[in-house]
Amino acid sequence: MKIDDGMRVRIKIKLSADGDVIEDSVAEYFQGSGTILPGLEKVLAGLEEGAKEVGTLASADAFGALKPQKTIARAEFPKEAKLEAGETFAAKGPDGTDVTFRVLEADDEKVQVELVHPLADKDLDYELEVLSVTDPKPPPLPGEAVGVDLEESTD
Repeated sequence: MKIDDGMRVRIKIKLSADGDVIEDSVAEYFQGSGTILPGLEKVLAGLEEGAKEVGTLASADAFGALKPQKTIARAEFPKEAKLEAGETFAAKGPDGTDVTFRVLEADDEKVQVELVHPLADKDLDYELEVLSVTDPKPPPLPGEAVGVDLEESTD
């Protein structure tokens, strides 16, 4: 069975950036659901169970695409911070997670930024193996199968 939209896929995946392994695991997802990197979905499309692939995802196909924008008060930054377009900052989000953002523009009162993934500018090397491909749709109910007549016999 080939990987197509809606299929449940189980893969073994190893991702690295600049030689550092960032993930080495087994993952399960639904093809076309957008829950894995867009570039990986493209690589996996059409593969079958047992297929192995090695390659590189360009940064735009990995973590570089989504860049939500936000306005932050200038007072939130250290006074000595250089707030020029293109500067990148790392901070802690409200829940304590690391957040990276790039300055788009700044004035004395506010700073317009775009949130970026810490690996947004990195190409990712991948090694993957398709462990299984299944169709998650339930089988037809009795009587719904083509060519089956469940009426009682009058013999």
